[in-house]
Amino acid sequence: MRVFALKSCDTCRKALKAMREAGMEPEVIDVRADGVGEADRAAILAAFGDAALNKASTTWRGLDDAEKAQPAAALLTAHPTLMKRPVIEKDGQWYLGWKADVQAAVIG
Repeated sequence: MRVFALKSCDTCRKALKAMREAGMEPEVIDVRADGVGEADRAAILAAFGDAALNKASTTWRGLDDAEKAQPAAALLTAHPTLMKRPVIEKDGQWYLGWKADVQAAVIG
């Protein structure tokens, strides 16, 4: 299992804590420090499309209209912190966020 997260993200910390308490030890990819590989970015966009963009983020608010009009792939390449978090890959399935449905699917 892999978790794409930010160390400073409260939701990501909650998700990782819950996973570890359930006996899981996910591989954590910090999107700011480690970046997101091209293949992973493509898989995330294939799974979630524009929903993968966090349009409530400080990063998004700092973009001008021309930047906001770019395709999601270009935006995530230039600004990996624009990705909604956490993004979890478990057994070939992709999950976005940490709501009850994702918790049930990931932890059981």
